[in-house]
Amino acid sequence: MFNIVFLAETLLKSIALGLVFDYGSYLREGWNQLDFFIVATSMLDMALSGRIDMEVLKILRLLRALRPLRVISHNVAMKMIVSALIESIGSIFNVMVVVVMVWLMFAILAINMFNGKSFYCSINTYKYHTKLECNDNGGSWLTHDSNYDDVPGAMMSLFIISTLEGWPDIMI
Repeated sequence: MFNIVFLAETLLKSIALGLVFDYGSYLREGWNQLDFFIVATSMLDMALSGRIDMEVLKILRLLRALRPLRVISHNVAMKMIVSALIESIGSIFNVMVVVVMVWLMFAILAINMFNGKSFYCSINTYKYHTKLECNDNGGSWLTHDSNYDDVPGAMMSLFIISTLEGWPDIMI
């Protein structure tokens, strides 16, 4: 029933505006193209469900998740917000590159300062401070998950600290 309403709406819009050829026709706007794609795949899925059982057709059922996007095409304010977000992706990417470069500089500095100093003894962390003491008493000399021994580990540690999520575990 839900798909029939969408199909009727799409058909009426395409008849009223024209399908493709005129300047202001239905499929000339990106949001209407999205609507048409969602409705067409939903109708194809409904037509083939139960008749043909192929693994490839399960993708059509997966495209049902796009149905909430139809709400965007009917709300002008939401169209404007989503369009602004899509247009700002390039600027956001530029900021991310700068942040990664700054993290890389601090990761290299942290590797130079703290390399090899993120170890602990498995049996008594605060009593045994060297690998020899730990091994002599039956413990294992381990490294913390967040460490500054290599660039990926240092970058991950800096990410954890900068997002303030789980930073108390690093600040032992």
